[in-house]
Amino acid sequence: MSPRGSISTVITTVLGVTLSGLLIWRVYRRQRKRLPCSHKAVDSPVVEEASPPVSVESPGTAVSSPPPPPPSTPALPSPEQLLRVAPVVVGSEDEWERAWPALRKDLAVFPVLGLDCEWVSVKGRTSMVSLLQMASYSGRCVLIRMLSLRGGGARSIPLSLMEVLRDPHVLKVGVGCYEDAKRLIRDHGLAVGCTVDLRYLVLRRKVLLNNGMSLKSLAADLLGVSLDKSLALRCSDWEAQKLTAEQVRYAACDAQVSVALFFHLLGLGGDSSPSPRSSSSPAYFSTSTAPYAQLAAQCQGLVDVPFREGRGAAEEDENTPFRGGGGGDRRPRRLAFESPEAGDQQVPDPRRNQKRKPLGVGYFARKSPLYDNCFLYAPDGEPLCTCDKKKAKWYLDKGLGVLESQDPFVVRLLFEPAGRPESKQDYYLTAKENLCVVCGKEDSYIRKNIVPHEYRRHFPAELKDHNSHDILLLCTACHAASNVHDGSLKQLLAEEHGAPQGCEEGVRVLEDSDRRRVRSAARALLTAGDALPQRRRSELQGLIQDFLEPDGRTDGGELTSEDLQYAAELETRIFNASYVPHGLKVVRAQAGGGGLRGLMELERRWRQHFLSSMRPRHLPPLWAVDHNHRKLRHKYGEDLPVLPH
Repeated sequence: MSPRGSISTVITTVLGVTLSGLLIWRVYRRQRKRLPCSHKAVDSPVVEEASPPVSVESPGTAVSSPPPPPPSTPALPSPEQLLRVAPVVVGSEDEWERAWPALRKDLAVFPVLGLDCEWVSVKGRTSMVSLLQMASYSGRCVLIRMLSLRGGGARSIPLSLMEVLRDPHVLKVGVGCYEDAKRLIRDHGLAVGCTVDLRYLVLRRKVLLNNGMSLKSLAADLLGVSLDKSLALRCSDWEAQKLTAEQVRYAACDAQVSVALFFHLLGLGGDSSPSPRSSSSPAYFSTSTAPYAQLAAQCQGLVDVPFREGRGAAEEDENTPFRGGGGGDRRPRRLAFESPEAGDQQVPDPRRNQKRKPLGVGYFARKSPLYDNCFLYAPDGEPLCTCDKKKAKWYLDKGLGVLESQDPFVVRLLFEPAGRPESKQDYYLTAKENLCVVCGKEDSYIRKNIVPHEYRRHFPAELKDHNSHDILLLCTACHAASNVHDGSLKQLLAEEHGAPQGCEEGVRVLEDSDRRRVRSAARALLTAGDALPQRRRSELQGLIQDFLEPDGRTDGGELTSEDLQYAAELETRIFNASYVPHGLKVVRAQAGGGGLRGLMELERRWRQHFLSSMRPRHLPPLWAVDHNHRKLRHKYGEDLPVLPH
């Protein structure tokens, strides 16, 4: 072949390969454009799997197979579709168990619940929460009649209901839902976590509103939905034996609209910036990220935050963590609020000072872990117990032990301990996690005395030693809920043993009404003086003289300024000689009926009460209701007489 022919062949081959490559690239780009945006991440495994396989048959052709449809979550319904879903009324545990599977299925798709509560208010005083409303993304709504459900006591509340309310991976959204959550803790001992107030999302998205920020106004401005908030419905009898159709519809709409507003404000209905009166269109989640993680990321800094005016959320960018206040010279914008008559009865006006703190607020969570899981070993290397690092280092500093290991931190004692574990399967040899034993929350917890201190303090020394078994970690919400449940058992013990709480026998200090009248009279004379009518002044002076004469302070003469000053500063509280603390009465009654056995029964009762009422899922290994009882029986005998102090 001539040199010119060889060059032509090379050029032809190069052009053919180049044109084939360009054609293949165009086919590849066309197929990528057909994929949803969630599958276009660079260097993502999902992209590689979703990319269409391309086979080359000849230098000028390429054949591609059609890509399979990408997996996606169901489309969000429009507000109109959502409100057409009929609610389910639940008044018993069986009814809840029938409604729960469908609700749980919805939560697996979008872990969001619209939450609202209703109660009866008479002359400004509110009763317990009587109706709890929960709605999922599909509009499925469950109306739980709390008073009917709790007819059998705290144990009648289903475990699945308790768990979904305190689940930190299920968002509970609504207007004033944080306050509703605190009511549920206070009234029914139900811990509710992961709440998001929709008003913060409105401020963060800087949505322009025509009216206030009540649920009714937000529904009208953002969704174009009109809610019936008539006084007759809002203040109807929510404790009635049977709810009317209007009550059921009203209660369901509040929860369903809350869910619709939540997705609308997050821009999942189409635009990333919600505009007033725009309807939701289908939205899809990325298949590579969990739905909760995506939702929680857009609510960062707003979870479990009580709504307050001027918290600075309006100035924060939606991708900036919320810190609870504006920085620099920024001023919080003034908010427009509706009165309760124009909006929702459950939303307090944030401009007013709420004197009563919600239950759980004011609890001080631990700043350091409770369990360091350091180990103490006997001189022969046998494990003795776990302890905190401070105690383990104390043995080192005193020269009573040597360091065996840094991780885990192990100190071997240089002396024979007073006692050893009976077996290797001992509670005090197990490592314990620093988390809430009920819900598993790890970022804040507080110590809980399973047997309340007011009883334990009167136990004999035999039952006071090594009682860390009955000190567990609970988050602040679960701790508050547990205290509510403890009140019911305390009342039961008070009735069983004649140990009333809060009456005269259970009060350490009494108010002396006679001394109080004398003090008031003296203060009136010092304050008003000659301005009082002569008759009234003589009455007050005679009252003071009658009180002071037995003490020899007056001889029937005129009262001096010193006498009046003495009477005005009288202590009106006197010690109650018949006072016996409730806890001491109960412990005496238990010990008197069975000695050590009676107190072990009281201990077992409180432990079982905690298990039944709170249903903890993260108890330390080997925790038991009869912990240490076999050892005490073997050492002292069941009928050992004990003297509570």
